[in-house]
Amino acid sequence: MVRFSGFLVHRFLLFIIWLSSFQDVAAAHYKTNEHTSKSTTAELANPPGIGVSGPIQVSPSVIPKYTSPPLPWTPPMYPTFPDTYEPKLTGKCTADFQAISSIINTAASDCSQPFAALVGNVICCPQFVSLLHIFQGQHDVKSEKLVLPDAVAADCFSDIVSILVSKRANMTIPELCSVTSSNLTGGSCPVQDVATFEKAVNSSKLLDACRTVDPLKECCRPVCQGAIMEASLIISGHQTNGDKIPLGGSNSVNALNDCKNVVFSYIARKLEADKANTAFRILSSCKVNKACPLEFKEPTEVSKACRNVAAPSPSCCSSLNAYISGIRNQMLITNKQAIVCATVIGSMLRKGGVMTNIYELCDVDLKDFSVQAYGMQQGCLLRSYPADLIFDNTTGYSFTCDLTDNIAAPWPSSSSMSSLSLCAPEMSLPALPTSQTLRNHGFRGGGAFGALRLIIILVFMLYGVVRH
Repeated sequence: MVRFSGFLVHRFLLFIIWLSSFQDVAAAHYKTNEHTSKSTTAELANPPGIGVSGPIQVSPSVIPKYTSPPLPWTPPMYPTFPDTYEPKLTGKCTADFQAISSIINTAASDCSQPFAALVGNVICCPQFVSLLHIFQGQHDVKSEKLVLPDAVAADCFSDIVSILVSKRANMTIPELCSVTSSNLTGGSCPVQDVATFEKAVNSSKLLDACRTVDPLKECCRPVCQGAIMEASLIISGHQTNGDKIPLGGSNSVNALNDCKNVVFSYIARKLEADKANTAFRILSSCKVNKACPLEFKEPTEVSKACRNVAAPSPSCCSSLNAYISGIRNQMLITNKQAIVCATVIGSMLRKGGVMTNIYELCDVDLKDFSVQAYGMQQGCLLRSYPADLIFDNTTGYSFTCDLTDNIAAPWPSSSSMSSLSLCAPEMSLPALPTSQTLRNHGFRGGGAFGALRLIIILVFMLYGVVRH
C-alpha cells in the first residue's frame, strides 16, 4: 500500500506532464441494459442496499466524459478548493453536533468535491450512512428514544447535509447515496426506545459482538452481522398493542429493514463514536465488496470477435479493450469489486460462446476495470477494507491505492456465477509478479510510479472539470 501525500502532486507535476501524452478517454459509458441472465449476474451487479451487512444503497454515478484539452494545456499548480464557511442551520435541531465532530469531519472529507461520485460506492456513502447511524443513536442521550420524530428528522438531516457542505463536501450526497431523512426515523419498527429494546434483546451479547469487528474475518465468518440480524428479527416481530407482527410479507420486510436501523442506533448509542464508526464501515465493506457497482450491457460484439480465438487476436483484444474502456470510467472500485466485475463479464462472455480465457490472451488486469488516467492505461484499485480520503489545506485530497496493476483478471470456470466466492482461499489476491511478461494486444501494466501519475492527473483533471 502507498499513501500518496499531497506534496508529491506538486513535486512531480511538471515532470509528469512532460512524460504524459493526454488522449481522449476511451469509449463513452455504456447505458444500462438488462443482462440475459438476471438470476446469475443481477444479484452481484446491483449496488448494495441499506441493510445489516452494508447499510447503503448507491446508484452507480457516472463521471463526465472527458475530452483531451486543447494544446498547449497545463493544469493549475494550485487548484482552487471549495472554501469552508459557517453553515446556515434550521435552528430546529437541538442535537449536539460538536459531540460527533470527528465523524462529521471524516464524512465531509470522504464526500468531498469533486471526488464524491468517483468514490461514492466505496468511501463516501458508507461513511455518510455511518454518520447518520451515529447521529441517530447519540442525538439526545437524555432521551430514551432510539429514533427521531419525522419533523425533527427532516430538520436534523438538512442540518447534517448543510454542515458537511460547509466543510467542502458535495451537496448531492443524499442523491448519490440514496438516503433521506426517513433513515433517522424508526419507520415501521415496533421498538423505538431503549427500555423496550433491552427487554427484548440480549444487549450485552449484541454489543460484545460489535464492539470490535475483525476486518479480516467478519465478511466471511460474520459475528457482528449475525448479532445485528438476530436483534432485528426479534424487535421486528415484537408485540405492540397486544398484536404480534407476523414474519413474512412486504410489511414484515419493511419492518425488518427499519429495525436494522434501530439496532444500529442502539449500538451507536452504547459505543464510543469512533468505535461504532469503525464497526459500521467494516460491515458496509462486506456488502460493497460482494457486488460489481459498474453498469454495463451484454458484451455481444466481444463475443462475436472472440468466440473462436485460441491465440492473441488483434480484433478480439481490440473489441474487449473497447468494451472495458466503456464501463470503467464510471468510478473507482476496490480490488475485490474488480474480481467480481471481471467474473460477471467473463461469465457473460462464456454464455456468448467464448470458451478461451481472453483475459489472459489480451493481458487484462484487475486494474483495467477501474478509472484510468488521461490516455495512460494506469488504473487505481481502492483497498477492500475501509479507507478515508485525506485532505491537506495546501495540496488538497489524496487517497490510497492498492498497487495491483499487474494482477491478471480472473476468468470464470463456467458461465454460472454461483461458484464465485471471495472467501474461498483460491480467490485471495496473488502477490505482484516478479517480472514483466510480454504484453499482447490488451492493456499495459503500470507499477507504483504509474499509479502515482494516475492520482496526480485525476486530481487536476477533476478540478479542471469543476472549475469549468
